[in-house]
Amino acid sequence: MVSEKTGRLATLALERSPWRSARWLVIAPHADDETLGAGALIHQAAEAKRLAGVVILTDGAGSHDHPDVASRARLIRSRRLEAGRAVRRLAGAAAVPPVFLDWPDAQPASPGNTMFETTARRLAALCCERRVDAIAVTGPDDPHCDHQAAAQLARRAARIARRPVSVFDYVVWGTAPSKAKLRITTRPLRAGLRAYALSSHQSQLTPIFGQGFRLEKERGLRAASDTLYRRDAYG
Repeated sequence: MVSEKTGRLATLALERSPWRSARWLVIAPHADDETLGAGALIHQAAEAKRLAGVVILTDGAGSHDHPDVASRARLIRSRRLEAGRAVRRLAGAAAVPPVFLDWPDAQPASPGNTMFETTARRLAALCCERRVDAIAVTGPDDPHCDHQAAAQLARRAARIARRPVSVFDYVVWGTAPSKAKLRITTRPLRAGLRAYALSSHQSQLTPIFGQGFRLEKERGLRAASDTLYRRDAYG
């Protein structure tokens, strides 16, 4: 909460917060966001046997131009494999394969759209099936359209899930949300682990698929811990 005396946002360590025993679902708009924004959470939740899973929203094909359909399919297949490898490196023996929702990259559905509502119901069912207590997702203030859509989708799923689910934002490319009510932090990752997980995403770090998006690796490795922001009653 924000202190009435100081106006400062309260910060709690995850292991001392009301969500210390929560089962966490991490939603990443693209394969690599799970490592950049929630890698420490994935690792800490997995160590405590409280990781419900990782969901990747988009197919990732928009990071590069494609001369043909086969090239696009190869990139999608590679990004799936990379995401699975990154999650295994972060979660270790507790890792389960990511769930891929395969939305078209950079073409998000809007609330009320059939694809949006169908996906929200799928996530709500997943929350019940895996006993999810909290979702970590990119925030609605993030500058990327897919990150904003992921935030909307998580909140919709939390509202219709047949169990209480809190939603927290994590930051990838944006800044800390100004309307947060609470901030929680994970334990720091051991040195090199986030970099090791991020190195799984060779399609985004190297020119193996030609010219296209190139991840600024150092930007995502500055923080050893993850910071999660809670905005309101739903997350």
